[in-house]
Amino acid sequence: MPSPSRSSFAVGRKLAVGILVVALALGLITAATVFGSSQGPRLAATAQPQWQYAPHMLNRRSYTASAEIGGKIYVAAGMVGNSGRPLNLFEVFDPTKNEWSALPLVPERFSAAAGAALGSTMYVIGGNGDPKDEAVDGRQVFAYDVRTRRWSRRASLPAVRTNLAAVDLGGEIYALGGLDPFHATRSVFVYDPRRNRWRAGPSLPEKLHALAAVRFRGEIWVIGGQNAAGKAVSHVWIYNPHRRRWRAGPSMPVPLETAGAAATASKIYVVLEKTYLTWDAEARRWTRGPGLKTPRHALAVFVVGRDLYAIGGCIAPILEDSAIVEKLSLN
Repeated sequence: MPSPSRSSFAVGRKLAVGILVVALALGLITAATVFGSSQGPRLAATAQPQWQYAPHMLNRRSYTASAEIGGKIYVAAGMVGNSGRPLNLFEVFDPTKNEWSALPLVPERFSAAAGAALGSTMYVIGGNGDPKDEAVDGRQVFAYDVRTRRWSRRASLPAVRTNLAAVDLGGEIYALGGLDPFHATRSVFVYDPRRNRWRAGPSLPEKLHALAAVRFRGEIWVIGGQNAAGKAVSHVWIYNPHRRRWRAGPSMPVPLETAGAAATASKIYVVLEKTYLTWDAEARRWTRGPGLKTPRHALAVFVVGRDLYAIGGCIAPILEDSAIVEKLSLN
């Protein structure tokens, strides 16, 4: 049976082959396929900004845990996929200074964890490490206070999870899906920081790992991922915290796994290798945009101000981890 690190790496390898088959060459003028909620695909030619390189991370890595706090992007842990070696690196990017800085190391080494933030605290949840490291059992949760610059250990997950997603909503953190560590799950665990406790939440409609998730208009959107059959999906699932129910959202035009996603007040951005999709809530449709200059999966994606950042990840098709950061100006 493969180790969790090898399992995560295999997900990236399978995805890289699939994406290369459908990758499109994008010029300064992009022919974008637009998908409406009530009609078939049509073509729209639009002039779009292109991705530009931004300052690289201090270290190359993929499968990181990341969060945005106070307009700064924090990136923790991860792996060097070529060797499967887990890392305890921790760095922050300040867009106002346009520079990266090293921060106190994560207490343990692991990858494929999920990151989320509440107030001034970043949480790093789950993930797999060296099988010989007893301190990393796949249930570990660490918290970093950006004010005190200190790490602390918090209540462990109820079960082992890796390759999961995490989202903050209503003062709590939702840990979504993931591997157990060998099979995809439907689990949702909800963390209450006041009590330092996890509880079970309404399960996902399907078993997923390598999924992306964002908070959008007071709800949680789970985007893509790999299902129990080992196939990437185009599904979108939306959780309403008041009804405590999941419903089907607008499916993406292509299946995606190990993508990064970010949201603004009216749009959701999904980035994976040469695929860049935007969900426009007002127009109620997905649109395609320009692909990354350097195609990467298992990356971190954030919006800060009017810029979209794509951070680190594993380069396709050579499957080499990268410190590359790209930035796209949003209209």
